[in-house]
Amino acid sequence: MAKQKVSRVTGLGGLFFKAKDSAALGAWYRDRLGLVIEEWGGCVFPWREEANPKKKGHTVWSIFDAKSPYFRPSRKGFMMNFRVADLDQVLAELKEEGVEATAATEESEFGKFGWVMDPEGNKIELWQPPAPQKKKSKAKKAKKAKKAKGDAKPKQGKKKKAKK
Repeated sequence: MAKQKVSRVTGLGGLFFKAKDSAALGAWYRDRLGLVIEEWGGCVFPWREEANPKKKGHTVWSIFDAKSPYFRPSRKGFMMNFRVADLDQVLAELKEEGVEATAATEESEFGKFGWVMDPEGNKIELWQPPAPQKKKSKAKKAKKAKKAKGDAKPKQGKKKKAKK
């Protein structure tokens, strides 16, 4: 077993599973358990970090169609998603330890994603959330607003002579 200095996983990012009738099953979870099922077939559970309550996060729960290829090469009907702080580092370390990993990673507005297989053939999604957007200071916002307001002033041109 590999020695670990720091935990590679920072939390559960999501739980995804397949269903024969994903719409009907989503409706069941909505009607029986009160989950707010979004258009994309799942729901989001927001939370805050205990050590830093200002830092927000979320866990995704989602139903996939039974024929979805997203879980391949796994033949299982579910996939876990774990949050990681540094996807590239975690994938490199796991590959070094002989863990089967997909060659491709993906990056989008939702963050960076990579995948590994556990010894029993379960596909695991590793997710590095996107860096939080820095909030602009009030002074910068005021300066930008003032500049925009100045740009919006009508331009003073030459006055046309009235025709007689």
